[in-house]
Amino acid sequence: MSVAALYPWLKALHVAAAIAFAGGLLALSVFLAAAAAIPGSVPGAARVMRRWDRAVTTPAMLLVWAFGLALALSGHWFGETWLQAKLAIVVVLSGLHGVQSGYLRRLAGGAVVPSWRPAPFILLGILAIAVLAVAKP
Repeated sequence: MSVAALYPWLKALHVAAAIAFAGGLLALSVFLAAAAAIPGSVPGAARVMRRWDRAVTTPAMLLVWAFGLALALSGHWFGETWLQAKLAIVVVLSGLHGVQSGYLRRLAGGAVVPSWRPAPFILLGILAIAVLAVAKP
């Protein structure tokens, strides 16, 4: 099977993984904001959220990277400005996921974490990625 024949499947899998990653990233952001408002009362809920993060959000992030890099290679887009901007935003979102995962781990252990409200930035990042990926300016 040729790379051209695989392209629509890679793209569909990339988009599906991106939706799962973005949803998990936003859900975790909202959970952490709520947990900061009620310190000390959420370790059980944090453990449940952590299981979800480890089972769904983190694998989705890894699949976004894998399928996205495969698409970029197949399209020979690494020199394109739009892809470099998109990659920079994805690096930031992946880093935010790492920070949120650390906060979640501490919450699950009963610790109090600082107030965390990056949801607007996450939404802006997702929006910018969508524009860059579709319009390829």
